[in-house]
This record gives sequence, C-alpha cells and structure tokens, in this order.
Amino acid sequence: MSLAPPPDRVRAIDWLRGIAVLFMVQCHALVLLRPELRQSPTTKFLLRIDGLVAPAFLFSAGFALSLLLVRSAASGKRSDRLGRNLRRALQVLGVATLVNWMWFPLFREPKWLVRLDILHCVGLSLLILLPFTAGMASRPRMLRGVALALALATFFLSPLGEVVNGPWAYVLNKSTGAVFPLLPWLGFAWLGAYAGAVAGEQGRTGLVRALLFLTGLGVLGWLAAEPLRNLYPEHRFFVTNPSNAAERWMWICIVLLGLIALERRMAQGAEPSRVRRFVETFGTSSLSAYVFHEGLLYFHIFGFSFETVWGNRSGWGQYTLLTVALIGLTYGLCLAVDWLQRLPRTAGPLLRARWSALGAGQSR
Repeated sequence: MSLAPPPDRVRAIDWLRGIAVLFMVQCHALVLLRPELRQSPTTKFLLRIDGLVAPAFLFSAGFALSLLLVRSAASGKRSDRLGRNLRRALQVLGVATLVNWMWFPLFREPKWLVRLDILHCVGLSLLILLPFTAGMASRPRMLRGVALALALATFFLSPLGEVVNGPWAYVLNKSTGAVFPLLPWLGFAWLGAYAGAVAGEQGRTGLVRALLFLTGLGVLGWLAAEPLRNLYPEHRFFVTNPSNAAERWMWICIVLLGLIALERRMAQGAEPSRVRRFVETFGTSSLSAYVFHEGLLYFHIFGFSFETVWGNRSGWGQYTLLTVALIGLTYGLCLAVDWLQRLPRTAGPLLRARWSALGAGQSR
C-alpha cells in the first residue's frame, strides 16, 4: 500500500471558490441595472460567465468532502472528520433557511422552507455524498469510480427529471419554484468528489491528470450537443441537458488547472500577496460572504439596502462602483467574522497564562 500524500491544503480550490464568490456578487448586483441594460449583449455575456458560479461551488464542496475523508481515513481519523463534515452540511442548510427568511414570510407561508436555492442544493448534496465518501474513503479507487459513474448518471437523467410531479418535484426540478434543484446540480458535486478522491490518493499530480480527463470528457459532451438534445423529449437545454453540463464542467476544470499551475509557481512559505489574501478570504469564508452580500443587497436595515436605493436605476458606471463597494463591505464583514471566530482560540491561552502568573505571584 502506498503512503498517503502529505495533508497540505489545495489552495487552488480556495481560489476557485473565492473567484466564484466575486462573480456571484457581480451577478446578484445586476438587479441594480436599469431594466433595458439587463437585456443588453454585455449582460448576456456576463450571465454566461456567471453560469459557472453554482457548478464551481458544488464541485468545490464535493472535492473538499472527498479529499478530507480520504486523507483522514489514511491517517485513522475518519470518524472525527465524518462528524465535522456532517455538522458543516447541517450548518449550510441552517444558513439556507436563514436566507429564505430574509426573502420570504416563512412564518405565514411555511412552503418557502422547502424552496431550494444554491445553499440548500449544496447542503443536500453534501448530505447525499457523505455516506458514500465516508464508506469508501479507505478505498479511494472505488470511491472515484462510483463518484464518476453517479455524476454521469445524474447528468444523463436530468432532462427526464423535468416531468417529475408530486413531492419529489420539490427537490428534482424547477416546477415548484426551486432555483437550484438537485438535477442537474448534484452531478457537479459528484464530479468534485471524484477529483477529491484522486487528489487524496495521488496528490496534485493525480489531480492534474483527473482534471485533464474531465476536460476531455467535457469537450466531447460539448461537441455532442445536437445528438444529446435529440436524445430526450423537449426540455430546458441550457439547464438540464448533459451537453450543457459538460461545457460548464469543462470550463471549471480549465480554470482549476490554471490555478494549480499558478499555485505551483508560488514559492513555498512565501508571504501571500494582498490579492491572494483577498481571494482566499472569500474562498475560505464563502458561506459568510453569501449571507453578507445578500443582506447588504436585499435585506432592509433601517430602510436601507443596495436594491432599495439603487435597484433598477443604475447605468454601467454606477453599477460598477456599487458592485465594488458591495464586494468591499462583504470582505470587511468576512474579516470581522473570521477575527471573532479566532478570538477564543487566541484569547483563551493568554487568559490562562495570565491567571497562572497571578496564581504564582500570590503563592510567593
């Protein structure tokens, strides 16, 4: 049996998440534009790029889950990691409910509790992946095979999920108002789990090979657009067709390969630049960033929100300035939360040291 690779962090995944956060804020800030500008070619181009944001989040979530469980299984700490990942998935679902409360009257209309948005999709995807990744973490080759097979099956079944009715429709398609149902988005989390299992077993070299394989597979799916369109009854091609999903994961893998190459060029132990710290803050605090930018953009705080004051009335110049301001405020709030979370870890030892010194002084 080969030795497990060193448990160093794959910074490229943090950067992918951080970049996705920036585009997410830019996308949501489009509500500030005047209605006619939201129909412009520039907006349509931006929306095509923004279409990679949700797949990037789901891919990163599946990757991190699989990578950490494979590594923890190799070091005999799978049980500890399993509990932490379960708490993380439940935390995401709890925050998703909070965001829905910001948008809808949950107490008067409880139906909005089951409206799936991106955070619900991420949380449910993690819960679905968790038993598979934990159960096969000690056998990463099996895990990556199962994850890849389930990813492809999810994408190929997605167009058929559009006709599902009844309770399952709440989680499988958009007919009940879900923004991000499990089909096809769960497939991106499975792809991430595949890549994470490879990285956990074979390190970065194996990860690069896996991403090149996924890129090639994505190119083939992208080029097969017409056969795949004709394979199914009429459906939303740009949402559920496997060819559309293939194009999305192709671009995500290309971007991730570029970020891995950039990470390799960085000197080990070098002081991170301001740009790197900025992107990594969003990458490691993506959940906080989601909540804060949504609150600033939409939630009325003493009658103020970006959407209330500037919604539907901004030109491109004002939109750009407001988006930069929104990103800056979100960044500041993420730093504040990170500081508060680290405070008990830093203040605790200091207080204990002072208490011990005080006790020693009294004993003398």
